[in-house]
Amino acid sequence: MQRSVLCGLAVIAFCQPCFAGTRHFTYLYEAPTTPAGTFELENYVTARFAERGFGETDFRHELEFGITDRLQASIYFANWSDVQKGDNRGTHYDSASLETIYNFSNPAGDPIGISVYQELSAGRRVIESETKLIAQKNFGPLILAYNFTLEAEWDGEGLREHAGELQQVFGASYELAPRLSVGAETLYEIVLPDWKSAKSDHNFFVGPNFSYRGNRWFATVTGLAQVTDTASEPDYQIRLIFGVAL
Repeated sequence: MQRSVLCGLAVIAFCQPCFAGTRHFTYLYEAPTTPAGTFELENYVTARFAERGFGETDFRHELEFGITDRLQASIYFANWSDVQKGDNRGTHYDSASLETIYNFSNPAGDPIGISVYQELSAGRRVIESETKLIAQKNFGPLILAYNFTLEAEWDGEGLREHAGELQQVFGASYELAPRLSVGAETLYEIVLPDWKSAKSDHNFFVGPNFSYRGNRWFATVTGLAQVTDTASEPDYQIRLIFGVAL
């Protein structure tokens, strides 16, 4: 696990030379989009831990660009993971993704900021769709954000296996100084194997976050603990996003 995390941090450090649209959260998206004509690189590292011996680290590398002042697109060149336990241990390439976000209103000037999000991922024997409704309101230094997400996945031989997931994520972030924010995030997910509610798992995670902004870069980290008791889910997970302006 330590080797995986160090590897991810090394990738992030390699990209450092290059201010990005700061992410105050890591498990949910904010309503504003990247300005037209600007590019950002964001790197994700998510480490998951469990007392039952489960250990996995996921990595994502995203190139984000503004098409208009309301429409943003992204390419995830590589979604990959390093699994430390179980039959599937080792390093695995998972998929590549395309993402678009359209912004309808501003969280600072309008009553509420609203955006919609769509991501499509494809890999060897896997296709995933992720649709989000993003809501945000700013009260001076306080940011409140909410995401509702519907995920669908098809995998296996002939893509015959399928599953779904519903997520609700709420976050609060307070700016202590121009470069520093702290807050918290909560994640509630309903996992639906074969899209059957009789087989569903209900999982709830909560934890603090921390964001620091440089002149052309930012780093945001969140630590979540599982409040429920689902054996197949991690007891703890930590996500770091490091972004740079290109």
